[in-house]
Amino acid sequence: MIRKFLKNSKGATAIEYGLIAALIAVAAIAAMQGLGNQLNKTFGNVESNMKAT
Repeated sequence: MIRKFLKNSKGATAIEYGLIAALIAVAAIAAMQGLGNQLNKTFGNVESNMKAT
């Protein structure tokens, strides 16, 4: 029984895939937040320039 448990790697593989997916999600959220801030600044500049003309 213990030998079967030690040879079974399906659970470990599933956990590894879950950790990789979580890491990708965190990186995507961080990138989107940075992009969102930059877009806010850009549209703010456009708005200011349009009001000035």
